[in-house]
Amino acid sequence: MQHSLDSYPWWKTGIIYQIYPRSFQDTTHDGTGDLPGIIQRLDYLQKLGVQAAWLSPIFRSPMADFGYDISDYTAIDPLFGSMADFAELLEQTHRRGMKLILDLVPNHSSDQHAWFQESRASRDNPKRDWYLWKDPIYDKDGKRPPNNWQSVFGGSAWEWDEATRQYYYHAFLKEQPDLNWRNPAVQRAMLEVMRFWLEKGVDGFRVDVIWHLGKDEQFRDNPPNPDYQEGEPDEKRYLRVYSEDQPIVHDLIADMRQLVDRYDNRLLIGEIYLPLHRLLTYYGQNNDGVHLPFNFQLILMDWKADDIYAYVNRYEGALSPGDWPNWVLGNHDQPRIVSRTSPAQARLAAVLLLTLRGTPIMYYGDELGMPDTEVPPHRRQDLKHTDSATNRDPQRTPMQWSDEDYAGFSTAEPWLPVADDYAQRNVKQQKEDAESMLSFYRRLIAVRQQEPALQVGDFVPVGLEGELMAYQRVLDDRKVLVLINFGKKPVTHSMSTDSPGSVLFATAGASQSLSDKITLEGEEALVIKLP
Repeated sequence: MQHSLDSYPWWKTGIIYQIYPRSFQDTTHDGTGDLPGIIQRLDYLQKLGVQAAWLSPIFRSPMADFGYDISDYTAIDPLFGSMADFAELLEQTHRRGMKLILDLVPNHSSDQHAWFQESRASRDNPKRDWYLWKDPIYDKDGKRPPNNWQSVFGGSAWEWDEATRQYYYHAFLKEQPDLNWRNPAVQRAMLEVMRFWLEKGVDGFRVDVIWHLGKDEQFRDNPPNPDYQEGEPDEKRYLRVYSEDQPIVHDLIADMRQLVDRYDNRLLIGEIYLPLHRLLTYYGQNNDGVHLPFNFQLILMDWKADDIYAYVNRYEGALSPGDWPNWVLGNHDQPRIVSRTSPAQARLAAVLLLTLRGTPIMYYGDELGMPDTEVPPHRRQDLKHTDSATNRDPQRTPMQWSDEDYAGFSTAEPWLPVADDYAQRNVKQQKEDAESMLSFYRRLIAVRQQEPALQVGDFVPVGLEGELMAYQRVLDDRKVLVLINFGKKPVTHSMSTDSPGSVLFATAGASQSLSDKITLEGEEALVIKLP
């Protein structure tokens, strides 16, 4: 049977591009990106070849965690624009045949949200049980929190409220109190939030920290981490057995999925930092999980050919027939790929991202080879993460559009400094340079768009020869061979067919002639159409 791409949902054939709105394009001359700025750059995204834009939070927020602390789930923060601006962005995105995905943050609200303001007003307030409140424990040392749960951002996850003489739970900042998802009223309220945006026409949600939604009903202490080493952050001291990834989470996701499926062609993505065997459970069964549980392994793993090859095979082998893979190289919380590896390896990573089976998720600026940018202490914004190991400012610096002042991002000093190399590394310069990273990405994306096997074909492992990774993508009678030499030394690959086929893409640019033996230079990749 011949497969038609039209029979696949858009998120299986297309590429998703994450935009950090603060850093994409400023049109109001205040140094911070905004929705009109994204509208202004939609043609760029269309020409790049991406199918969907995913926006980090744009809702009303005090910005304790840059929008991941929401004070009104159905309002646009004035920093980014108005609801009219959002409507225009949605219309213009759809007019170009593209999709728009919003970042939903249902695990916690801002402590400035009206729900929490009511909840903390008194113990008998009707919304008291919308959040997680617990009495202290008193022992010989005095008052202490209800259990040993730690914040992901460090320290106890319990904050004392003197007015009502109880602690409330926050998995992240104290300004981000966790909602009580065991309360049916909370569940209904958040589904209404989703319905509000679905009715406006958004094409899906990326759900923040979705595996945190349910907590242990008994609030038991987390067990000690046997691998913890003194000197490591406190948040690693305990295994998060009871404070996350509880069975109820899957029931909550099933309700979200049921709502999303009432609308045509919408997508539900879950942010999940979990080992593979636990990650896979978030696909659910019978369409009751997320479409895509985020797979972060290309960010987190050691960048070595054997590790990459082993993981790809393990991931592919563990997926159920109806599950669809996804791959991502970077995001707003993680160091950029070029800084974790090297410029040459970042090109190989792009080949991997765009030729493996599954949905590729790009992070803005990676197509330029933007590195993490050193932000001097006096300019840092991520004040909750002040040490260089955890500070997230370096991967959030402004998009580099041109060699104009502030990289064409703004006419005012940006909220974060632009990289020192912006005059050489920018869209305007790179689009004219056939050897640039942007031209590289555009060629690679074009090959992916033109070859159905690269979009929806099966993944067939070929082997690992030294540091050369080989695999095929197969769809009906179409076969594409991908060869990626992660090492610095040449490797020769023997073809399994007398007719070697034709080169669709080469990292070196020029197509090399093919024979029964193909030698790849160090840090070189080839994508070959087989006969």
